[in-house]
Amino acid sequence: MDGLLPRLYKRACRTQAPRPLTTAAGLVVPVPSRPATSRRSSPRLPDVRILFEGYAEPGVASTVGYVHDGRARIVIDPGMVPSPKSILNPLRRLGVTPRQVTDVVFSHHHPDHTLHAALFPNARFHDHWAIYQADTWESRKAEGFLVSPHVRLLETPGHTPQDITTLVDTADGPVAFTHLWWGPDSPAEDPYAPDAALLHRNRGRVLGLARRIVPGHGPAFEPGPGTPR
Repeated sequence: MDGLLPRLYKRACRTQAPRPLTTAAGLVVPVPSRPATSRRSSPRLPDVRILFEGYAEPGVASTVGYVHDGRARIVIDPGMVPSPKSILNPLRRLGVTPRQVTDVVFSHHHPDHTLHAALFPNARFHDHWAIYQADTWESRKAEGFLVSPHVRLLETPGHTPQDITTLVDTADGPVAFTHLWWGPDSPAEDPYAPDAALLHRNRGRVLGLARRIVPGHGPAFEPGPGTPR
């Protein structure tokens, strides 16, 4: 993939313990090496973590998210990373085994966001039009589907026609895991989007719903006046 993706994000530091993701506003998304506060540990609201912070060049890796919402343990975009341990070690530090993961969400079907799905043998797998588990294929629309009480899916085509966003209600406001080709202040356009107008429309929709955005590649950010619509 080297040279195929625009230079949108700097490569994340590869340390054993993931680092906090801090926005320009100083807002921190908790990571596995940092204990959750009692507020975030409340059974009533989800605990949101970044298992791995992705990048687009050099190489390519997916930003991998984790949400604990009641009985649901959800992994988002377990795609290309340096090693399976890049996903499994942060989960282990949270006390979660691969077999305990109940759900996996794919933002879209590109392999850099799906490659390590098989790490989670007991999970339901969610995409834009179905739920898959073992030998069962359950067709359904993604729009408005509740993966768990505080986690729902939105249909947000743009980067591909099959893109979905995972919206999580948290104590600090809604968090959106999405692949609308985004950063806090760039890029304005997605060179791979088949329908640029649709991409911009769905960016606007997500901006109207989420306080924080976790893009497909790169760090979480809080949208501001310079965030592309």
